[in-house]
Amino acid sequence: MTERKPITIIGGGLAGSEAAWQVATRGMPVILYEMRPQATTPAHKTDMLAELVCSNSLGSDLEDRAPGVLKRELRRLGSLILDSAEQARVPAGGALAVGREDFARAVTDAIEQHPLITLRREEVTRLPEQGITIVATGPLTSPALAKDIARLAGQQYLSFYDAMAPIVSAESIDMTKCFRADRYDRGEGDYINCPMTREEYSRFVDELLRAETFPLREFEAEDRRFFEACLPVEVLAARGYNALAYGPLKPVGLRDPRTGQRPYAVVQLRQDNLAGTLYNLVGFQTNLKWPEQKRVFGLIPGLEQAEWVRFGQMHRNTFINSPALLEPTMRWRTREGLYFAGQIVGTEGYVGSTASGLLAGINAARAALGEGPVIFPRTTILGALAYYVTHTQEDDFQPMKANWAILPPLEPSVRNKRARYAAYAERARRDLDEYITAEGILDDITIRQTP
Repeated sequence: MTERKPITIIGGGLAGSEAAWQVATRGMPVILYEMRPQATTPAHKTDMLAELVCSNSLGSDLEDRAPGVLKRELRRLGSLILDSAEQARVPAGGALAVGREDFARAVTDAIEQHPLITLRREEVTRLPEQGITIVATGPLTSPALAKDIARLAGQQYLSFYDAMAPIVSAESIDMTKCFRADRYDRGEGDYINCPMTREEYSRFVDELLRAETFPLREFEAEDRRFFEACLPVEVLAARGYNALAYGPLKPVGLRDPRTGQRPYAVVQLRQDNLAGTLYNLVGFQTNLKWPEQKRVFGLIPGLEQAEWVRFGQMHRNTFINSPALLEPTMRWRTREGLYFAGQIVGTEGYVGSTASGLLAGINAARAALGEGPVIFPRTTILGALAYYVTHTQEDDFQPMKANWAILPPLEPSVRNKRARYAAYAERARRDLDEYITAEGILDDITIRQTP
């Protein structure tokens, strides 16, 4: 048998790790490049693959929500990331949240132990000229490689800013002022809730708006844009007095058991590791200076004496103009054998990043094996995401998370929202199963794992 040339994958994040797994399980050798620890980014702290640098939540796992349906699709397609997330799962109500280190370790171990994957710890500064390559370097692509990609694209990157929330130690939370509960009692009290009166909320907002932020460097200030789904809490607060109360601090579905009343506002804390010793502030991405975070967030009831294990920070993210550059298979339009995946293509969020990595991995492997490309039905969340990032208006392109609005409408239409979402979910399940069978996407995967 002719020796198969390895597929090169650049970037060991969620998308790159998923892509490597999908390629290898189809019998193709992989060389996976990860620049850490030789080179690092402002957000990463370890050298492990698939390190989560923002929230530890992968979003809703409920199948009446679009993110939950996307997870179901990825599980159906043999996702390494979803399998690893289950191994590292921590309580989070209807969401899939993980212990960060346990999750990253599970992914790293799986990649390192696969006989067809070679992990190389070195920075790639230029795109390979030959062979099949998947670029999954993420929104924090190193400057040298980013410059080479911009050269190939013939245009500049688009950019936005992302921020991560602070983390506190569980034992430092004053539980006499907080209570455990999930919205509408959907879970088993997985979230710690810090209730605020109107007066406490007003003082918090006032101090938040007065707090000092880290200054942006000159080149960052010139093109500063925030991604709407991950706004720094101080930016959101500046939009209006009740912006937080209707956003991340909304009290709907929660009642303080000590008063029997719904608080004016609620700060929720979510478990951040398997041991349950760390909790992150949900929706509290921020660019406040660290002493200011301690001062202002210390006004939250229950966090007055909190031990801040990690302060929040903001960093610049970049993504390519995918509608102008990529096909729905994630292949570069003008270069055979070059694929992109992850947040760099605009599939936003952990699971969206994983989804495009899975799609690029499947298609790269099939191209190497002489098989036809895979383009999942637009009625699936996976297919709809891929279609969105490759077909939306180039001038208005922004990253997109999984949501029902990107799906084709139902025929006939369904007026009731709950029934409509259920119909979307069932149509996605049916169409994905039919497509997998028709295209033989999962055929012989186990057999092909043998070199």
